[in-house]
Amino acid sequence: MQSSLIGKIEKARRYAEEPERVAISTFSAVFRGENDSHNITLEGGKWHCSCHFFADWGECVHVMTLQKLLGPMLPVPSSSQEQA
Repeated sequence: MQSSLIGKIEKARRYAEEPERVAISTFSAVFRGENDSHNITLEGGKWHCSCHFFADWGECVHVMTLQKLLGPMLPVPSSSQEQA
């Protein structure tokens, strides 16, 4: 292996230990739930999930799970988004 590639691998390992370096602005995923798969998106600081619970409550276990997994990489909500 070339020494420059080894250096990049080491740098990637260090970066992976610092998730706060990454700021996700747009995100899309398929979440395989117990009964069905759900499409989840984050765009403009707003989450959306295709599950029925999210449609009624604006929150769901699928979104909460991704928020927990991606925590430090998610944008901090502005005060106007918190009130929305």
